[in-house]
Amino acid sequence: MKAKITYKQIGIIHSPFAEPKGTPIQPSAAKDIEGVVEVFPEYQKGLKDIEGFSHIILIYHFHLSKHYSLEVIPFMDNKPHGLFSTRAPSRPNPIGLSVVRLKKVEGNKLYVKDIDIVNDTPLLDIKPFVGEFDQVGIIKKGWIEKNIVKLSQSRDDERFIRKLSLKYHPDKHNDSPQKK
Repeated sequence: MKAKITYKQIGIIHSPFAEPKGTPIQPSAAKDIEGVVEVFPEYQKGLKDIEGFSHIILIYHFHLSKHYSLEVIPFMDNKPHGLFSTRAPSRPNPIGLSVVRLKKVEGNKLYVKDIDIVNDTPLLDIKPFVGEFDQVGIIKKGWIEKNIVKLSQSRDDERFIRKLSLKYHPDKHNDSPQKK
């Protein structure tokens, strides 16, 4: 049974990134980059006690992602992978998740660091990050294992906000990508 699912925007995320191009692709590659999470006034009461956490999980809508493909060439590789084995922003349900450092809370504003999100991104939810809940022991990293060293230098090149084919390679400056 398929159900129609809708979410309410509870706020907006402000960052120094005006567009996807050049934005770090994960919070760990956005070390010390500051942002502000503005929660709409009607949801401010829900922030009670959040200042007791060093890190929070931001769940947001990839509002610039309009198309998706079930096979993609992700940022840190040049080979196609199944969409669900990547963190590509263009997805059937374009939902993003970032763990950021919470520096301070002032009213309905959360001041954060390590932000890898485009400015004016719609906020869907906030959850506290708790190591005992959110970290696991030994993990397998799949295809990313051999490419993890590329993370600190990897930046968004807009490949997921344009209709792109698997043949797209940003290093070749393909300006006429095919429809997915």
